Amino acid sequence: MTVMDSHKRSVLKGISWRITGTTDTILISYIITGSIGKAASIGLVEVVTKLFLYYAHERIWLKVSWGRIYN
Repeated sequence: MTVMDSHKRSVLKGISWRITGTTDTILISYIITGSIGKAASIGLVEVVTKLFLYYAHERIWLKVSWGRIYN
């Protein structure tokens, strides 16, 4: 039995995680800078770069069989 995620599933997982992560980044950036503009700018850059990084990371891990349990 082979277990795989579709590309669409990986993309959706990446988007949902980025919403969570970017919200966190914007809040932390606002606390540190005191500027909602700077916080939003940091969050915008972060969401774009990390969405692609997460997708690539997820696809690479699909090729690694270590730790998988098959029933």
